[in-house]
Amino acid sequence: MKKILILLVLALSMVGYAQEGSIRPKFQAFSGALLKLKDSEKGFLKFSLKVDVAPWAFQAIGEVRAPNGDPELLREALFEGEVYAVLAYIDNSPVEVNGEQYNVGLFDIMLYYDEEPTTIRNLKFRLLPPADDDWSKGILNDALASGSLLGQIWKGKYERAITKASADPIDKRKLQSMKKKKMEAEDSEMSVAEKRKQRMKDMADDDQPKKKKKKMSNRDECDDPNLSPREKKRCRMKKK
Repeated sequence: MKKILILLVLALSMVGYAQEGSIRPKFQAFSGALLKLKDSEKGFLKFSLKVDVAPWAFQAIGEVRAPNGDPELLREALFEGEVYAVLAYIDNSPVEVNGEQYNVGLFDIMLYYDEEPTTIRNLKFRLLPPADDDWSKGILNDALASGSLLGQIWKGKYERAITKASADPIDKRKLQSMKKKKMEAEDSEMSVAEKRKQRMKDMADDDQPKKKKKKMSNRDECDDPNLSPREKKRCRMKKK
């Protein structure tokens, strides 16, 4: 009984926390070109959005129905670039993995068709490597719980933030640019590391070539084919 009361108090506290506006979601739009649609049932289509370039490493899957309920029109709209996705997330401290930061506080997503919100059901989020450790999953679960307390976020007081995000969606071109910058940064780091390694090797081996050269010179002198065996032996004794 005591445990139930504690849980009830915590739940009421979270509701009050959300209602006071302490939890404020952020939004990121993604081009419809990154979406995949498949057949489902009763006017719904299965959708998938996968993004694996920092600061994003997630896959969202669910089912979507157009405002008019026609799945074919939704397909056509996607082909014509009239569909886009807006991700809602809670901006907790980003998780840092391998020197890069990832936003993992995801809790909702909306697909817009002809500037109108669609109907989404059976939505699930899956974090992708490298941001799929237990710590990141814990933040995701906390965000899902906290975000659910905000109620309907796709109409009303967050409309301005959503409109602002949808004006600059991430598309394939931007993803390619982000990947290119990441690769260039990795190549630059590798180049610096290789140069440092080579410099240390050169410093460590600085005296060895001279010693080898001197040793080879002495050996060549005593191994002169014009010398007799006795002369070669005497030459080696002198070098000692």
